[in-house]
Amino acid sequence: MRVVIQRVLKASVSIDASIHSSMGAGLMILLGIHETDTEKEADYLCKKIKDLRIFNDTEGKMNLSQADVNAELMVVSQFTLYADTVKGNRPSYIQAARPEKAIPIYEYFIAQLGTLSGKPIATGVFGADMQIELVNDGPVTIVMDNLGAAK
Repeated sequence: MRVVIQRVLKASVSIDASIHSSMGAGLMILLGIHETDTEKEADYLCKKIKDLRIFNDTEGKMNLSQADVNAELMVVSQFTLYADTVKGNRPSYIQAARPEKAIPIYEYFIAQLGTLSGKPIATGVFGADMQIELVNDGPVTIVMDNLGAAK
C-alpha cells in the first residue's frame, strides 16, 4: 500500500464538472493498493497517518498531528501510484490491485481512518475520472508505504 499525503488548505474532487466532495484545511491522501495488500496494511498506514506530526505548532515546527489540529481528511484512490516505468515509455500497472480486490480495501481504509480520526472522510469515487483541485500548504508532501512493516 502506498500513500501520497499532502497538507492542504483546501481540496475538492469533481466528477463530470460537478463537485463530488470538498474539504478545508487538512490532509489530502492519494491511496494506491498493491495486489498483495490486505486490511493489515490499511490498519498500519491509517494509524501512521493519524499520528503523523506534519502540522505546525506555535513555534512553527512540524510537531502536531491531524488529531491535534482537528484537520479534515480526504482519500482518493490512485492505482497509478504503482506505475512500473522501468521498461519502455508506457507504464505498467500490473502491481496495482484489480478493482475486485482494491475496492473493499479502499472502503476499509476510509472506514478505519474515519474511526481512528473521529472525523468524516471526504472521498473520490473508485475508478471514476476525477479532477482534483487543492492548495498545498507549505508545500508539505509525504510519500509512505508499508514496506513490509505491517506484515
